[in-house]
Amino acid sequence: MKHILIAALAAAGLAGCATTGSAPDQAAAMTCKADPAQYHIGHDATQAMGTAILKDSGARTLRWGPPNSAWTMDYREDRVNVRYDDKMKITGISCG
Repeated sequence: MKHILIAALAAAGLAGCATTGSAPDQAAAMTCKADPAQYHIGHDATQAMGTAILKDSGARTLRWGPPNSAWTMDYREDRVNVRYDDKMKITGISCG
């Protein structure tokens, strides 16, 4: 039970979206490219890792995908999506 609570609290902290500050004219240039960030798969899902994925992908926003969660299907070319498993390991990185 203790492990479930710890995992739930960690997931709640990662569930929000992170953004980087940018001016409106810079937003158009911040298109996500997932390929440069693929080497993060298998790493721990942490705030620092999210920051690195944002930088490597060139995205403006990041969306964490907790295990067994549903996502909206809206597509945003400036967003990188990061899925992780029950062990807080990153399992997938995509744009949209």
